[in-house]
Amino acid sequence: MQWERPNALFARKALTSQGWQRDVLIGIGSDGTIAGIEKAAKAPPGAPVFDLVLPGMANVHSHAFQRAMAGLTEITSGKGRDNFWSWRETMYGFTRKLTPEHIEAIARALYIDLLKHGYTAVGEFHYVHHDGNGKPYASITELSDRIVAGAQATGIHLTHLPVMYETGNFGGAAANDGQKRFVHNADSYLQLVEALVKKYGKADGITLGIAPHSLRAVTPQTLQRILEALPGLDLADCPIHMHIAEQEKEVEDCIGWSKQRPAEWLFDHHQVDKHWCLIHATHTTSDEVIRMAKNGATVGLCPTTEANLGDGIFPAEQYLKVQGSFGIGSDSNVCVSPWEELRLMEYAQRLITRKRTVLCSEATPSVGRTLFAQAAGGGAKALGIRAGEIAPGRRADMMVLSTNHALLAEKDGDAILDTLLFAVTPAITDVFVAGKRVVTNGRHALEEESAQQLRAITRLC
Repeated sequence: MQWERPNALFARKALTSQGWQRDVLIGIGSDGTIAGIEKAAKAPPGAPVFDLVLPGMANVHSHAFQRAMAGLTEITSGKGRDNFWSWRETMYGFTRKLTPEHIEAIARALYIDLLKHGYTAVGEFHYVHHDGNGKPYASITELSDRIVAGAQATGIHLTHLPVMYETGNFGGAAANDGQKRFVHNADSYLQLVEALVKKYGKADGITLGIAPHSLRAVTPQTLQRILEALPGLDLADCPIHMHIAEQEKEVEDCIGWSKQRPAEWLFDHHQVDKHWCLIHATHTTSDEVIRMAKNGATVGLCPTTEANLGDGIFPAEQYLKVQGSFGIGSDSNVCVSPWEELRLMEYAQRLITRKRTVLCSEATPSVGRTLFAQAAGGGAKALGIRAGEIAPGRRADMMVLSTNHALLAEKDGDAILDTLLFAVTPAITDVFVAGKRVVTNGRHALEEESAQQLRAITRLC
């Protein structure tokens, strides 16, 4: 599908790398990057004119297929034992029903929703590799191909993160029946990654990374082997994403296995650096939080999913005080709005500290500006793309918002982001990915067709 890529767009207000600016002409190069920014400009003939332009948001953590099971796990078992682990069993049962066609259609519908809410890139933490019986498909990349097809059809940038899932728990415990669609050994996983590099290593709109699922799902030997193999696969600087310390039971089991907490073990055994994105990191200590920040890793926070699953609350106040980098993700995709994720991130901190305006600083006193700018920049870093701000040389990933709402019409500067985050539902009219307009006047060209396909799948599943 082809989208329009204008040579320039004009914004009456824009948040650029130089701060808030008025009457901005943003030049877009043929390679999809921002060619230049002219402030105090006039709109040239033919250039689209918008009231408010912001950088696009990166979604660092998505399991696309789970979008179709949203709303199916909110009924109690009646035993008072509903938690992440019981939710996981429901997810396993749902996953067994999905065909490759289902997975592609769900991903396409999800990615359209993400675009319409301001996400311009998505990190797909993809762990469904085999058929419902755990049998490999004829093509090792079958289900990854479906995810790629869904992204390419919609225009969203995809950082594809094939997941290495080997064991059922720490110490090499065998994977259970519900996990058989996910499981690879080291050899087959490296074959998958190599095949993906050959297919998509130079494709537009795709970044490749890897995702060792978690310390409970990958043995130390396999993790070491995969990391050592990356240079030979032309992935020496690729994004590396891993679940870490999401659940208290996970921490307890890790201590029982290694005498160390998950993050502690990872830091002591591997060089965790700017290429790593540690997903959730909910149950981390003060020392671990400091090490994450010093090492340059990004924490991938998914506040809505973490709340939905009863995970807990990441110590974000301390993390931001030590200049930690973070991005946000939609994870189980019960929520597709970055604004809701960021709002919940701040409100969770207010509830546990019983203070207001927690996630900000003297240098940036606005909560909205702090959260939006840091999530956009940290998320882009985690996905391995040059995006996250409107600046020359960065990807032209941008969202356009209406300022017609009475609460927004007269706002300037950071008050705009504070209002968008805490007071109104953002009205996103247009979205650009690598300079191409993929949402126009609030509509995506494929949304009706995709919605019909998603409805059919929910009836079957």
